Amino acid sequence: MDHIDRALLAQLQQDATQSYAALGQAVGLSAGAAHERVRKLRERGIIRRTTAEVDPAAVGGGVLAYVMVDSTAWMGDSADDFAALPEILEAHIIAGSASVLVKIRTATTEQLQDVLRRIYAIDGVSGTQATVVLETFFERPVSPRLPGPAASAAIAGSDGWDNAVQRDEA
Repeated sequence: MDHIDRALLAQLQQDATQSYAALGQAVGLSAGAAHERVRKLRERGIIRRTTAEVDPAAVGGGVLAYVMVDSTAWMGDSADDFAALPEILEAHIIAGSASVLVKIRTATTEQLQDVLRRIYAIDGVSGTQATVVLETFFERPVSPRLPGPAASAAIAGSDGWDNAVQRDEA
């Protein structure tokens, strides 16, 4: 993946509905070349899917909580149990004092309490610690500009990926 692919990804994250002509113009390619690169990014699994970003509060998800789940057993085989709860947006096996970290959205704190009860019903769960978000300063998607190991070595000592891209383009 080169700096043009990364620039295409950044453009698509800003607005995935823009035409290939607009994408190409933004990164210095023809529409056909932009289309071909995007197709290859999809084939390689770098672009997983194209979605619409929805305002959570507008669709009944105004309460956001992160929950640390304690367990008495390995939770790696319980992914389906967590996925069965539609209010859980993400679930991660973690290292540390808890076993699983989940991100939950509900309309009310009463609904959050109900989700916590259903989490307790999952085999192996022994406790939870919920942190309710009062305000979100910002959320950002995964940055296509994060350098990988090869890029990190190439920009060692620099002050960031954007400067490395500018040097590559020069």
